[in-house]
Amino acid sequence: MSKQTILGRVTQLAKANINALLDQAEDPQKMLDQLIRDYANNIAEAEEAVATTIGNLRLMEQDHQEDVAAAREWGDKALAASRKADELRAGGQTAEADRFDNLAKVALGRQLQSEKEARTAEPTIAAQSEMVQKLRAGLDQMKAKLGELQAKRDELVARARSAQAQNTMLDAVKNIDVLDPTSDLARFEDKVRREEARAMGKQELAASSLDAQFEQLDALGDSAEIEARLAALKR
Repeated sequence: MSKQTILGRVTQLAKANINALLDQAEDPQKMLDQLIRDYANNIAEAEEAVATTIGNLRLMEQDHQEDVAAAREWGDKALAASRKADELRAGGQTAEADRFDNLAKVALGRQLQSEKEARTAEPTIAAQSEMVQKLRAGLDQMKAKLGELQAKRDELVARARSAQAQNTMLDAVKNIDVLDPTSDLARFEDKVRREEARAMGKQELAASSLDAQFEQLDALGDSAEIEARLAALKR
């Protein structure tokens, strides 16, 4: 995976609009769960790629430091060989002095090569350092976005559970309204009242029958009295 590809993915994921994604989702909770999984996987992949990029940067920095140190070391060797050549030449040892001057030239050539390598690596190191900073910033944004996703998911789940509980309660209340037990009580009370009225009717009917019997008895008594009086008249 190239650095540009890594940076592009990190930037795209970090800038993702969660609310817009949720608006397009048929099942927001499932989409959030999938987004969290995707984000976690992408973060893991990006972290590995960024770690490799940082490792490569550190190797380049070490090589650069070695080139700088080598250039300094070869410069010291060239200086030492040149001074030795001067001493030998002052002592009349021209041939030996020339040999040390040649050694100084070789050292200077090595110094020049090390300096060139160090200078060549510097722009690459600078660009790589900038890339690492961007990747790190993108990773931080991705981790923050992952936290936002997780918080959004938890909020959505809590709201869904609350709504479900509320709907369950409302359904229960509605069922109570539809199947109101007081209506059964009212029907039972009405039945009891009808039975009571029926008993009262029977009692009233029994009472009226008894009165009629007593009236008949009274009527018989009157007839007997009339007959007795009639007999008395005839005597």
